[in-house]
Amino acid sequence: MFKSVVFGIVLTLVLGLLGAYALVQSGYIPANADARPSWLETWMARTSLRATLKREAPKGQNPVALTDQNLLEGVHLFAQNCAVCHGDAKGAAAPSPIAKGLYQKPPQLATDGVEDDPQGYSFWKIQHGIRLTGMPSFRDSLNDRQIWTLALFLKHMDKLPPAVQQVWQQVQNWPLAAINQAAQK
Repeated sequence: MFKSVVFGIVLTLVLGLLGAYALVQSGYIPANADARPSWLETWMARTSLRATLKREAPKGQNPVALTDQNLLEGVHLFAQNCAVCHGDAKGAAAPSPIAKGLYQKPPQLATDGVEDDPQGYSFWKIQHGIRLTGMPSFRDSLNDRQIWTLALFLKHMDKLPPAVQQVWQQVQNWPLAAINQAAQK
């Protein structure tokens, strides 16, 4: 009896794996960036990201002090490394062509901000990137201080001091935006 139960379980698992393999091989699971994700794909991605952040993201305080100078540095780092996907101060009103074509859609942080996230979560996402999205790892491009400075800016981007806010308003999310503005003048 026990052997029959074990055999049934093993057979079920093997058939399930073969069925999953056949489904993937059939092309019925979309690979195109403009296809809508299934509920299962969305659930798996969100659940995995939340669990990973809970386990791996730094839990302590941001070592970069909250100063106007550090926020300004964060704005500049964002403009150089993030704005092309995550937008400028206009947010969702003006995503770049790259942001419009990415799957998954990158949040436009001026409107879909991460101010409520712990800074350790933002640090982890920037440092490691997010698998199966357009979010790259910046571990080899930015040092830890720069990543913490970006996390500081993201945490406070909705309540910037006036001088920093003025610089943030001038950030362009797309190189052609500056050319288009100049042409309109």
